[in-house]
Amino acid sequence: MTDVQNIGHLIFGYKLNPFLSLRINQNTILESILFSSAIAEDLRVYLGQQQFSQLGVITDSNTAIACYPLIKEILPEQHRLFSFQAGEANKNLNTCIEIWKWMTDSGFDRKALVLNLGGGVTGDMGGFCASTYKRGIRFINIPTTLLSQVDASVGGKLGIDFNGFKNHIGVFNNPEAVIISDQFLKTLPAEELRSGYAEVIKHGLIADPNYFHDLKFEDWGQQDWKTIIEKSISIKKEVVEKDPKESGLRKILNFGHTIGHAFESFYLDSEKHLLHGEAIAVGMICEAYLSQTRMGMEAADLDLISESLLRVFGKIEFPDADVPNIIALCSQDKKNEGETINFSLLKKIGECDYNIAVSESEIQDAILFYKEVKHE
Repeated sequence: MTDVQNIGHLIFGYKLNPFLSLRINQNTILESILFSSAIAEDLRVYLGQQQFSQLGVITDSNTAIACYPLIKEILPEQHRLFSFQAGEANKNLNTCIEIWKWMTDSGFDRKALVLNLGGGVTGDMGGFCASTYKRGIRFINIPTTLLSQVDASVGGKLGIDFNGFKNHIGVFNNPEAVIISDQFLKTLPAEELRSGYAEVIKHGLIADPNYFHDLKFEDWGQQDWKTIIEKSISIKKEVVEKDPKESGLRKILNFGHTIGHAFESFYLDSEKHLLHGEAIAVGMICEAYLSQTRMGMEAADLDLISESLLRVFGKIEFPDADVPNIIALCSQDKKNEGETINFSLLKKIGECDYNIAVSESEIQDAILFYKEVKHE
């Protein structure tokens, strides 16, 4: 039994799921994912098993208030805290410079350890800064949103936005561990919880039709979140294990994201600002349309996907004049090759393919489909 498994048994008191500690290709270790129902005590025991010279905690302005107090008392007295203004708009090089300066001023050496306490922005940016400071120091992700727990925390993708393009600068690097507690979900506003639910829906659409059909779309907030988190992580883990650097199969996790990221980026600094899940919901409807026209997915599946997502997320309105700019942003998607815009599209609910070349005119048709789709 590995040290991580021993720790897991000690902390959590139940048999570990097989995906908590995995070896990929015999030489790459996927991050350890640990589940907690008593985050302060479990983190205290976990940190007691670690060796580090300094401990830093990175939060945003929201988690500094709502989540940091839940663990503060069990942290070493000399730990250092850095907090940045919450929001995707601050996931950039300017904030990274402030984080690197904080690490330097705090005297962090290469044996320091950083806890990223927050959502996807905190985990992505905090992990990126830790991975590049002094050529890399260790970090642990403690995701506090549904979105980061089911998606951003798993798979070792780290990065920041640059010149209006999402996650344009970054690296692959795994944290020492990801510690997940559904206690943090109680701190979330409803719209943040709903944002994370988009990724849950995506996992069912790309890999497990039974999971998708079992999800709630009317009373979506009344669910067993612990079970959902574990199921979604297991789906993402299985994909990442087979393709850790996104050279092939892992691209299916981007279903809904080519057009969704374009919407998110275009409206990032505007009054129409969209949360990540809200934008991905738009993207999934658009890309479900492309799945029907390009992959032969049944029209009934397109209707079901559209109706289900609209029940949860409603419909956003935007002028026709914005569409060309949104399409242009699709050309910067990381799945693209040269001037070819590549999509991950559904053959049917539960089965996804990748590297499907789509023209700008087809993207425009997909966006117009979204604009015209009926929402009761």
